Amino acid sequence: MFPVLETERLILREIEKTDAKDIFACFSRDAVTRFYGQDTLTSEEQAEGFVEFFKNSFLERRGIRWGIERKQKKGLVGTVGFNAWSPKHKRAEIGYEIHPDHWRNGYAREAVLEVISYGFNDLELNRIGAVVFLQNEASNEMLIKLGFQKEGILRDYMIQNGNPYDVNIYAKIKERRI
Repeated sequence: MFPVLETERLILREIEKTDAKDIFACFSRDAVTRFYGQDTLTSEEQAEGFVEFFKNSFLERRGIRWGIERKQKKGLVGTVGFNAWSPKHKRAEIGYEIHPDHWRNGYAREAVLEVISYGFNDLELNRIGAVVFLQNEASNEMLIKLGFQKEGILRDYMIQNGNPYDVNIYAKIKERRI
């Protein structure tokens, strides 16, 4: 059963086929995909493929992706979740994006905090990593503010529009109580 998470302003829920239009609205914008390592979507059918990918990833325990919805208004403003989830090794990588119409409202931070809590407490992760383009100043700053530590730079790690880019690699380790 897919977990539904709530924050003060947001509901993090399973992404359904009916969300394909909202997924397309987000991922069809170069401003969103330029630091994503993913080509900009050009059709709603491609967005339907994303929805299917997210669903299969959860069913196969490789990842979990929530749709980010504001409590007062239906429709997704972005997604957040874990990629490269390894239950055996108790680790995953966090990823997120917000539609540009909703940037600078704190939705990414609010959603990421809830997902980190879920990862450590419910999925029993020990390590949550993040891979971020060097040029993505907003994400780099947010992760540091949330307690992620920069572990280094991976050179030519992501290809975007046919060009290789360096990325920062971050991690947050579960606090141990002694």
